[in-house]
Amino acid sequence: MIKTVILLSFLFLGNAISAQKLSSTDLKALRKKEDSLKTLSLNIIQGRTAGDRFLADSQFTKIFVRALKIKNSFYYPFDSLITISKLSPPDSAFKIFTWQMVINDNVVRQHGAIQMRTADGSLKLFPLIDKSDVISNMADTIGNNFGWVGAVYYKIIETQASGRKYYTLLGYDENNIRSNKKLVEVLTFDNGQPIFGGDYFTYTQTNPAEQFGKRLILEFKKRASPRLVYDSDQNMIIFEHLVPEEGGDAKKRYTYVGDGDYEGLKWKDGKWIHINKVFTLTTKEGEEPVPNPIRDANGNIDQTKLKDKGFAGTEDEEKPAKIKVTPSKIKVKKNNN
Repeated sequence: MIKTVILLSFLFLGNAISAQKLSSTDLKALRKKEDSLKTLSLNIIQGRTAGDRFLADSQFTKIFVRALKIKNSFYYPFDSLITISKLSPPDSAFKIFTWQMVINDNVVRQHGAIQMRTADGSLKLFPLIDKSDVISNMADTIGNNFGWVGAVYYKIIETQASGRKYYTLLGYDENNIRSNKKLVEVLTFDNGQPIFGGDYFTYTQTNPAEQFGKRLILEFKKRASPRLVYDSDQNMIIFEHLVPEEGGDAKKRYTYVGDGDYEGLKWKDGKWIHINKVFTLTTKEGEEPVPNPIRDANGNIDQTKLKDKGFAGTEDEEKPAKIKVTPSKIKVKKNNN
C-alpha cells in the first residue's frame, strides 16, 4: 500500500511538473487547436469519399504541426484524438504519432511524426513518410523517416545494450482488401536522426509465414486476428504462429491464419532472440485431464468425492429444501356470484 501511494505521488508530481511547463496562454491555444483536430481526425477515418478523407488529412496535418510549434507542446496529451496513436517510451525522449487513411479497398496509407523532447520546449519534428508502395522488400529494408514502412503503432518497448537505447515498436497495417499485417520494428537514433530497421533479430528456424530480416512482418487473412503482444511478466514479445488455412496456398500470405501456437522474441545483448515455442507444457498419453463427476452413472452421489472436495454435506443437504404449505394458512376468497 505504501509503495502504491509513493508511486502515485510521483505520477502526480510528474504531471504537475509537466503542466507547469505550459503557460496558461499556450495551454488555451493548444486546447483550441485540439477541438479542431478532434473533428478532422474523425473525418480522416469516417469521411464518406476518398476526397473527403484526403482533405481532412491535409487540414489535420497543417493544424497539428501548428499546434506542435507551441512552446512545450511535447507535454500536452491530445487525449481527445482517439483515432491517432500517441506513444512515448519510458525515458520520454520522444513521442511518436501515427494514424492511417484508407484511400480505397486496396490502398491504405499510414502517416505520422516523431516529436523529440527539447530542453527549451521548441519543436524538433521528424515527419514519417510511408514508402511502402515503392519498397520492393519491406522486411529487409533499413530506412529513415523519409523511407518509412508505414504502420499504426500500439506498443513501444525500450531496451538497452552496450550503452545504447533501442525502441521496439509493435504496429498494425490494414494492408489491402485481402490481408492485414502486424510488424515488429526497431527504432534507433543515429546522430539524432531516426532509423527504422536493422540487424536486431536472431532466429532459431525459418517459418514460411514470416519474413525475417530487418524487421518482423506478419501478413495474414483479412478476417484473421493473430496476436502480437508484449508480455512484461516474461519480458518477451509473443506472436501467434501462422499457417495457410485449410486448402490455402502457402505462397499466398493472405490465406494465413493463426493456429493457436505461439512463438516469441526475447531481448538479449542487443538482439531479439527467436523462441520457436513459447508454451512447451505437454501432457503424456494416458494422463489427459478427464471429468470427475460427483454422481455416478445411476445418478447417485459418491460421498467420498464430496469429502475429497471438502464438503461435509449429505445428499439430502444438496437437494433444495421443500416448502411446506399448511392449508389453514391459505385464505381463499369466495365468489359470491
